[in-house]
Amino acid sequence: MSWQALYASKVVSAAEAVSATVKSSARIFLTGNCSIPRALTDALVARAPQFENVEIAQPLTVGPAPWNAPEMQGHLRSNSLFIGHNVRQAVWEKRADYTPVLLSEYPLLFKKGVLPIDVAFVHLSPPDENGFCSFSIETGLTKTGAEAARCIVAQVNPQMPYIYGDTLIHVKDLDYIVEVDAPLDEYNKGADPSDPVIEQIARRVAELIPDGATLQMGIGALPDSVLPYLEDRTDLGIHTELFSEGVVHLVKRGVITGARKTLHPGKIIAGFILGSREMYPWLDHNELVELHPTDYVNDPCVIGQNYRQVAINGAIEVDLTGQVCADSIGPKFYSGVGGQMDFIYGASRSEGGVPIIALPSTARNDSMSRIVPMLKQGAGVVTSRNHVHWIVTEYGAVDLYGKSIRQRTEALISIAHPKFREALTEQAKGLDYI
Repeated sequence: MSWQALYASKVVSAAEAVSATVKSSARIFLTGNCSIPRALTDALVARAPQFENVEIAQPLTVGPAPWNAPEMQGHLRSNSLFIGHNVRQAVWEKRADYTPVLLSEYPLLFKKGVLPIDVAFVHLSPPDENGFCSFSIETGLTKTGAEAARCIVAQVNPQMPYIYGDTLIHVKDLDYIVEVDAPLDEYNKGADPSDPVIEQIARRVAELIPDGATLQMGIGALPDSVLPYLEDRTDLGIHTELFSEGVVHLVKRGVITGARKTLHPGKIIAGFILGSREMYPWLDHNELVELHPTDYVNDPCVIGQNYRQVAINGAIEVDLTGQVCADSIGPKFYSGVGGQMDFIYGASRSEGGVPIIALPSTARNDSMSRIVPMLKQGAGVVTSRNHVHWIVTEYGAVDLYGKSIRQRTEALISIAHPKFREALTEQAKGLDYI
């Protein structure tokens, strides 16, 4: 049987696919970020009253998430491995779960059977001339999980770009195919990159990035806002868990060439893409771009092979010893570990690497400092004081690596908001830091 005939034999409606594959107490692997298979999730939600205790193992998802609505309780329950805005309230209300994990180890939870998968819902490009579909814009967190599932249901969409790298799956490995022709989701960065504080931080971070560097940008407006300040650099490269439109702009201006990369020279390497619908056509069959599973992309030993790897990540607060909290507000889980620790450590292993944590000096309209004597009770340490290097706020950039507690304290106070420096100094004395 030709692959075309095999493909045709597997095409069903979304309702038929859900009915055939999902049972009570099943665990569904759901592809995420901008790759949500909406036809499948809509069909799942429509049939939810027929199920009990179906778990949805998912990464960050953008846009509406009706499977997390209060009326889904008892029927569908998310197990989110990175908390986004559309699952946060459900986690806080104990209608959904959160499982912390490094992005480099996320695929391994499924591959090793720690979280066995009954059915995977994936979103693919149409097959090529050899019958291979691409996992496309969400390869990093999806390919391994899908391959570990007992059953794969694929939403196949001509608006999904065909992307190179370790992204392919043959139609013979799909159990059910649901055809759609629908726009992909888009990522809203949230914070306004034109905010003067974000702009000042971005300028300071850009000053740390040399020609020939290879960049990683963590999630959010702040890391991405650095890119416009790099237009005078030469031969930058990309090795990152994710990227968006700012990278495309620098490629078109000849700034990003990958010419000095020591690993995958000339290629943009990533796990997934958080972008806009205007960006997706640029990715289609673009030989500059390769996506790979995050157990490869985010492996610190792999990252460290890049020359001058720069890691740019955000934080919620940093204490005076250099501990970085990026996933919770005290004990209240807010986001996730993501790839911060992977890339901070990986960049520190790189020749000429620059590991950076960047954050505004204050929160809540300057009413509280984000440079703090101690992290809030219950706060999670994502980057430890042993791994931290550069900390950047709008008031400066300091390198804590190899510095004593006294030196770190003095350095961090120097980049805190001026209105909090005196109080921080007194609190540091009370803690015997200075």
